[in-house]
Amino acid sequence: MSSFFFYDLETSGLNARSARIMQFAGIRTDMDLQQIGDPINVLIKLSDDILPEPQAVIVTGITPQSTLADGLSEPEFCKMLMEDVFIPGTITVGFNNVRFDDEFIRHTLWRNFYDPYEWSWSEDRSRWDMLDVVRMTRALRPGNIKWPINEKGVAVNKLELLSKENGLLHEKAHDALSDVEALIAITQLIRKDEPKLFDYLLKMRNKKVVNELINLDAPQPFVYVSGRYDQEYEKTVIAYPIAPAAKPGSVLVYDLRYDPTPFLNASPQALASVVFADKSTREQKGFQRLPVKELSYNKCPAVAPLGVLNDENKSRLRVDMSEIEKHLKLIAQNPGFAGAVREAFEMREAYAPSTDVEDQLYDGFMDSKDKAKCLAVRNADASALADFHPIFVDERLPELLLRYKARSFPSSLSDDEMQRWEMYRTQKLNASLPGYIASLQKMASYSKDTYLLEELQLWAESIAPSDVA
Repeated sequence: MSSFFFYDLETSGLNARSARIMQFAGIRTDMDLQQIGDPINVLIKLSDDILPEPQAVIVTGITPQSTLADGLSEPEFCKMLMEDVFIPGTITVGFNNVRFDDEFIRHTLWRNFYDPYEWSWSEDRSRWDMLDVVRMTRALRPGNIKWPINEKGVAVNKLELLSKENGLLHEKAHDALSDVEALIAITQLIRKDEPKLFDYLLKMRNKKVVNELINLDAPQPFVYVSGRYDQEYEKTVIAYPIAPAAKPGSVLVYDLRYDPTPFLNASPQALASVVFADKSTREQKGFQRLPVKELSYNKCPAVAPLGVLNDENKSRLRVDMSEIEKHLKLIAQNPGFAGAVREAFEMREAYAPSTDVEDQLYDGFMDSKDKAKCLAVRNADASALADFHPIFVDERLPELLLRYKARSFPSSLSDDEMQRWEMYRTQKLNASLPGYIASLQKMASYSKDTYLLEELQLWAESIAPSDVA
């Protein structure tokens, strides 16, 4: 049976490749958003090669020491995820999870020899992101919900402010379980107030349904709400699909608010110079950005047909349909424009490949011939791992196995493996520790969070390699 699982993470930093999950919390509900079973709320042990970002710890209050005292190891955590959380039929829901939390889940599973993708699509599983649902509800069907604005009068959609404005329980922002409880309450509020929009956007978690609306074979303008768009229009545009993007399963869409005339006859090279302009260039007077972005079908986009707009929407969001139609006609009259835009986006400089296996999740799918060996790794205890020397097809996995053993099963390491691990740890920490300690000392001179900073100082000293301890 289908169910929702609402979840949230607190992490040691913002980068899913290098930071770690420190707290995971979640609550399962039925399809009527009524809770099923007990909440899950766990800490995850931080390994001794990780220096958490001080600001992250100040926000959450979770110290490395507390994760060691009360947390699960990463293998224990991953086992719990796959057995108790990502069960068949689960719709995993978060607040900005598609771009943040889900990335941490993928990288955690990758480090621990699980398939990093199956949890979100196989066996009738799927994922959904309430942030863009909130944005579209606010923009198109604000209804009776109270929508927060900040001290500058700008619309904001922060979870803690939404909860406060609507009198919903949210005891402690940036505590994972409290955030989950608030998220469920906001979801219940939207479903009660705007059930048709809620049910419609729930379908948009299916990329095939998205593709039916945003179809290059029969392109039509559509309403698109995304965090990448301007706040003054409540993140809402009338978009038009013009070309396939380089990344499979995505499309380039044009924001029809803007006149395409300045770009219609530009070469792909000229367009690329605009698309990939650096910050200083973008800030120059007279700079015109190309109003095109990539839309990924599998990222639960908040999209809808033009028919959802009403007179109130058009007035408040300043949608001038005559201008929209004029801009659309210009694009249709210049068929070479779409091809030039596509070429321009394909000129994006490739990121230099990482030499670190933990950063290579997206370098390729795991070879199917390695799946049985990965299962054997996950099922092995320290004693079995000590005598387990699989020959992987995937060249990334041997080094990944060494780190897996070192972090969670150190007694399984041979002398040579221990030496290799310490060499890795030493190189990594020596590059970061001096600046890290200096930043802690600087923050201690003005911050009120002295206890947390002292704990981080002690953590840094405790994991420092012997030559810098």
